[in-house]
Amino acid sequence: MKYTIKDTGGEVVKEDDRYVVKDNKMLNNLVVSSTQLNPNKQTSGHNHKGQEEVYFFVEGTGTMWLDEKEMSVKKGDVVLIEDGVFHKVKAGNDGLYFVCVFDGRRNH
Repeated sequence: MKYTIKDTGGEVVKEDDRYVVKDNKMLNNLVVSSTQLNPNKQTSGHNHKGQEEVYFFVEGTGTMWLDEKEMSVKKGDVVLIEDGVFHKVKAGNDGLYFVCVFDGRRNH
């Protein structure tokens, strides 16, 4: 199947005043997930044993934490998240849209 970076397909799995998260679970071993994070809102943050993730930042700016390391993120950035590393994202004033790919099934 063919999708676009702004519509990766799938279904809404999380939605509240902070964000809308959609997961495309079409593949057997990977999930393609998109998050529209509202301005100045942040994800809860989590880590998961046995899963690696790749985040592709598509629109907006914000801040990301990997364990204790804080970094600015913006359109065009790619962040690799190693197995078991705590990660959290906060959007800037204009919000933040990102796509992540992770192995296995959602356990967070």
